[in-house]
Formats: sequence, structure tokens, C-alpha cells
Amino acid sequence: MFPEFSVMRYLILIACCVCSTGLVRAEDAKPSGEKVTFEEHILPLFREKCGTCHNANDKKGDLILDNYAAAMRGGGSGEVIKADGDADGSTLYQVVAHISEPVMPPGQPKMADAQLALIKKWIEGGALENAGSKAKPKKTSTVMKAEVSNQRPAGPPPMPENLSVEPLLVTPRANSVTGMATNPWSPLVAVSGHKQILLYDTSTLDLAGVLPYPEGQAHVLKFSRNGALLLAAGGRGSHSGKVVLFDVRTGNRVAEVGSEYDVCLAADISADQTLVALGGPKKIVRVYSVDTGELLYEKNKHTDWVTALEFSPDGVLLATADRSNGLVVWEAFTGREFYFLAGHQAMIGDVSWSPDGNILATASEDTTIKLWEMQNGGQIKSWGGHGGGVTSVDFTRDSRLVSTGRDATGKTWDLNGTVQKTLGGLGDIGTEVTYCAETDRVLVGDLTGTIHVFTGADGVAIGKITTNPPLLAARIEVLVPQVAMTEAVANQAVANLAAIQQGVADRKAAAEAAAKAATDAQTALDAANKAKTDADAVFAGAMNDDNKKLVDAAVANVTKATETVAAAKANAEKAATAAVVTPEIQKQLDDATAWVKTTADASALMKTRLNKLQAAKAAPPQTAAAQ
Repeated sequence: MFPEFSVMRYLILIACCVCSTGLVRAEDAKPSGEKVTFEEHILPLFREKCGTCHNANDKKGDLILDNYAAAMRGGGSGEVIKADGDADGSTLYQVVAHISEPVMPPGQPKMADAQLALIKKWIEGGALENAGSKAKPKKTSTVMKAEVSNQRPAGPPPMPENLSVEPLLVTPRANSVTGMATNPWSPLVAVSGHKQILLYDTSTLDLAGVLPYPEGQAHVLKFSRNGALLLAAGGRGSHSGKVVLFDVRTGNRVAEVGSEYDVCLAADISADQTLVALGGPKKIVRVYSVDTGELLYEKNKHTDWVTALEFSPDGVLLATADRSNGLVVWEAFTGREFYFLAGHQAMIGDVSWSPDGNILATASEDTTIKLWEMQNGGQIKSWGGHGGGVTSVDFTRDSRLVSTGRDATGKTWDLNGTVQKTLGGLGDIGTEVTYCAETDRVLVGDLTGTIHVFTGADGVAIGKITTNPPLLAARIEVLVPQVAMTEAVANQAVANLAAIQQGVADRKAAAEAAAKAATDAQTALDAANKAKTDADAVFAGAMNDDNKKLVDAAVANVTKATETVAAAKANAEKAATAAVVTPEIQKQLDDATAWVKTTADASALMKTRLNKLQAAKAAPPQTAAAQ
């Protein structure tokens, strides 16, 4: 039919023979409101213009156009029709509409607008096979399928880039910490605020970004396993619920999933980023496609509110729990029940998988933390975690556990249920806990809206962050005197070190002066001894009154010089001893030197924070993405 071309070009040429003159008359184009289908409208055109070369027997270029399934599959170079409604992105439409080369048909004018409109309408309608067909859901997100891995992703750690740090809303009182999560590969924690999500740098505890969540209150925050996405789920009680996926770096909304009639209390994204599961007061677990937003399946086995769920690290399993101690493990992609795990006696508020996916940890209002193995679904450990109830539990990267509960403490555990550290000082019931592996810090949130930050190694409290940070202007106002104070402390530290160093220098100078005095005295003694020797020689030659006087004077000089030398040497030894840098003096020097560095670093950090806040305040307002 056409000269030989490369396979790709050949397929395009053949597929586009549908646009030959006379393919369809303009008056035959269907009205805009009528469904266009392959069987009724497109197949006759393909048979007339392409059937002799692209049928099941000939299929030149491995392309068949007189069969729907084969036409949608495409040829040797891939698909030529996009069934997701993207006509402009379909090779077939591009060439017949003369949008891209090679235009079809070769050497002939472009087909009539009405003919092009018919083909375009068919593709935009979902490239339906027949009148009973339903259009394939259109792609609604820009989320790419991810590689399932527990290794650190290539490239820089995912951190916010140029996000606004101005809170969208400041309320008279902070909301309780209803959702919190740390990024697995960067020093970043996400915290639920009222109609906003706050991103804090866990290394400095500074606000690193603010994400709008106008849906209401976020009850769930989860980072994707590669750290690139942040899932936020929540909404308004008895009104609406939704899951939103954010790009961590840009803050853009990349997908929205679900449209509940009540708030979402539990949600997660699978490791490969293709599935989102959610649940809440409706007692139903729903699993959606991230790509299209299509509901894939739902499960109604739970008899009470779904309060917690999480995909296993490999994405194979999905654990879900409810307010009446129900705990189920499902096959994530099929929705088939894998295990029903019985053992808790009250609401299960949280679940967390071990890094290898072999153990599931659950936290319950019955005060216990339980561990379940996935080979047979057996309970392998159970211990009392927090008096009054355990509200949150989280596995660490090295397979330890952190938890919090109604006793207003956080705790770290080994897998035998032995408590390693108890983290106190919470202002109220602990509601959320998470562990940052990048900075080895445990973060515990409470009902007052305060997140308490502890070192993971020794459990020392190092700071606090909040669900209700003040506006930039207020933070700057507080920071200005703090910067001045830290700068003054740093200057005083330098002055103190200088004083100690001067004292040591003065001691050394005194020792050097004493040593010189001893040397001078010794010189005087040597001269006196010589004078005495000379006097003795004279006395030996002839003794008279004058000579005797000379000898007596020489003896007196020697005696006096000897006493002077003894005193000078004693002073020199004393000065030298005083000048020695003793352990006590060395400790003073070391402590003063370290304090200078500490105060200088603190002053520099405070200045950097102030400069960042002032720059952020001076910057033009940023428009929240994809609201």
C-alpha cells in the first residue's frame, strides 16, 4: 500500500489510512451528544481503508485494525490509540490531523474537520468498543509507579524547596496532635494543623514548609516508602473525607483519592505508589487506584469504625483495625482475607509493620502492645505498654519500637517488650509518636498540640514544636532579642577565654623574669668569687692593713652574692612552678574554649534563623499549589 519505511513510521502510515479521502462524509459525522463506538462508527472506516493490509491474516507491521482488541493493543511499535481519552496524545489522531509527521494520507489534503472530529470524539469518549462499553477511568494524578525497595533512594534527601513557612491560620489554642509522621530518608516530620499541614526540620526544629489542607483536620499523615510523597487524610466529621497526596519537594498536590461522607481516620499508600487504602466511621475499607482514582475494591468485614491501617513495606499485605478490637490482614492487590487476628480486648488505635514486613505491631486501648508474625498469623509477644491505653506505636528502622499513650509518656522498646527509655514531660495524653532515623530523635505529640522531641540514644528532651506556630512577624519579634542575647553570651565567652589565656601568659612572663634574675645573680656571684681570688693573691704576697681590708671586702661580697643567688634561684623555681599549666588550668582552658565554640554556634544558628524568617517575610506571597 505504501513504500517501505521504518517499523514505527510504517505503522503510523498504515494506521492513518483511515483518513483517506472519502473515509466518512462530513454529513455522516455524528451529533456531539451521541456516543461514538468502534463497532458502529469506526470499524466500517477501518475495514474500508485499512482492512486489506491490517486484518488478522495479513497484519502488516503486526497491526490489526478490523478487530477492537487488536487495534487497541497496537502494532510492533506500541499503541496508536490512547483509551484514556487523550486524543491529542494518540499517534493515530496526530498524523491524520497533521499535528505531527508523517502526515496522512501522503500527498493528499488533510481530511475534513467533521471527519477529524468523529475520530477525536471516539478517542476522547474512551475509545469505546460498543454501546454497552464504559469508558476507562482517565488518569487523574501525576504519581509515578515506584520501585519497591528498603534501600535509600538515589539523589538528595526529599526536603521542601522554597515552600512558604507562613502559617495559613493561627488559632487561639493549638489543636491536639491528630496526625504525625517522619520521612524515612530525610530529617523531616509532618504534623497536623487546623486546615494545614506543618513540615518541620527535625535537625533544627525549624518550620520548613506549610501545606494547605482546606478539607479540614488531617487525622492521618504518612510518607511514601521512598519519602517522595506525603499522604494526608482527614476531613470533617459526618460531612466529608478525602486523601490527598503531596509532592514533598514542591508541595504540589499530585493526587486526590476518595470522596467520603465522613472523615477519614485511617489511610496509607502502597510501597509502589499504585494503591491508596482508607477507612473511617463508615466501617468500610476502600482501596483505590492512585493513577485514576478508581475504586478497586472495598471490604466491610469490620463491625466498627476503622481506626488504623497500613500497607506492609513490600506492598503485599494490608493490615486494618477497628474501634471494637477487630484486626484483619488482607492481600493488598486482591482484597482477599489473609488473616483475622484475635487477641486485643479494646479499640486498636495504631498498627505498624517491621522494616522486613514479617512482624505487625498493634497498639490498643486495652493497654497492650502486641506483635504478630506473618508466617502463620500467630501472636508472638504481648506486654503492657501504657497505663490507661496505648494510642500510638511505630517501628524504627533498626526494628525497635516507640510508643505513647494515656499515661502521658513516650517509651522506647526492644522486641522482647523491654522498655529502654521512658520519655516524660508531656502536658497531657500522648496521641502520636514517631521516630526519625536520620537524626535519631523520638517525637511524641499530645492533646495540648505540643510535640516533644527527645534524643533516641539517651532519651534527653531537646526541644518542642507545635501544631499552632505563630506568624512570621511574631516569630521575628521573639527572635530578635534572642539573637542579641546569644551574641552577648558568645562575646562574653570570648572575653572569659581571653582572660584565662592572659593569666597563663602572665605566669609564663613572671617565670621568665625570675629565671633572668637568677642568671644575673649567678653572674654577680661569679664576679665576687673572682674578686676574692684576686684579693687572696694579694694577701699571699704581702699582708698589711690595706690588703687585709681588700680581702675582707672581697669575702663580704662573695657572701652577699651567694645569698642573692640562693634567693634568685628560689624565686625562679617558684615562678617556674607557678607557670606550669596544671591539669586544673588546662581544664579551665579547655572548658572556656569549648564554651566559646558552643556560644558562637548558637549565635550563628539564631542569626541564620532570623535571616531566613526575615527573608521569608520579605518574599512575595506564594500561591498554594493545586488548591
